[in-house]
Amino acid sequence: IRDILARYGFTFSKALGQNFLINPSVCPRMAELGGAAPGVGMIEIGAGIGVLTAELARRCDKVVCIEIDSRLLPILDETLAGFDNVSIVNDDVLKVDLHQLIAREFPGQEVAVCANLPYYITSPIIMHLLEQRLPIRSITVMVQKEAADRLAAAPGTRASSAISCAVSYYATSKLMFTAAPGSFYPAPKVTSAVVRMDIRPTPAVQVEDEDGYFALIRAAFGQRRKTAANAIASGLGLPKDKVIAAIEAAGFDARIRPEALTLEDFAAVQRELK
Repeated sequence: IRDILARYGFTFSKALGQNFLINPSVCPRMAELGGAAPGVGMIEIGAGIGVLTAELARRCDKVVCIEIDSRLLPILDETLAGFDNVSIVNDDVLKVDLHQLIAREFPGQEVAVCANLPYYITSPIIMHLLEQRLPIRSITVMVQKEAADRLAAAPGTRASSAISCAVSYYATSKLMFTAAPGSFYPAPKVTSAVVRMDIRPTPAVQVEDEDGYFALIRAAFGQRRKTAANAIASGLGLPKDKVIAAIEAAGFDARIRPEALTLEDFAAVQRELK
């Protein structure tokens, strides 16, 4: 790997958070758990030098990789030369019309997403994928272990957060396995983990105002040391007594913490606030 990168004069970009997945035992496992199989089309976000891409291509009908760094394209041409079912889209995944891409590249196919995500942009990418309600069955990502714990945490538990609630609204999530720093090049200073999110056919709870619902959740978790009432009042600019009244009307103690509230509980508070 060092030789091929040196040959192309490639240097890692801190701005892009580049830590390439290189462990030969991790990638097949990740591909399998990500649902790579005959009949499946796979979207990969960030190819690195193509180690995971190759494992996906061995198992799937087709792999479309969205890679933002154009410097990697000639390297990927070499490392993936043995596969005729891989195509690279040189673009920012946050700017790609994924509905259009799926319709064009995977007509009539089941589609899944599998990716080793840069730590600094984990949440924006995952929320981008979930909020678009794409016709995909799952999202499997390698992320920093701390982020993985939040993605997999159930709402209403101590480890839950705003991102836990958002993920749980759209999908059921599970932490699959961890990966040591040495699984990457260059090696990060932290442990990583794979989380799989299976997309729900319909959201976990029915709410009338989705934007308002998530604004309420973000406000509640925006100041974790405060009670839910204080954080919501502060975050949404509402009178504290009105928020306390809504929380109590929904059946909860006024001093309840945000991490103790489930998706259904937040929906109940939102209804009372209205």
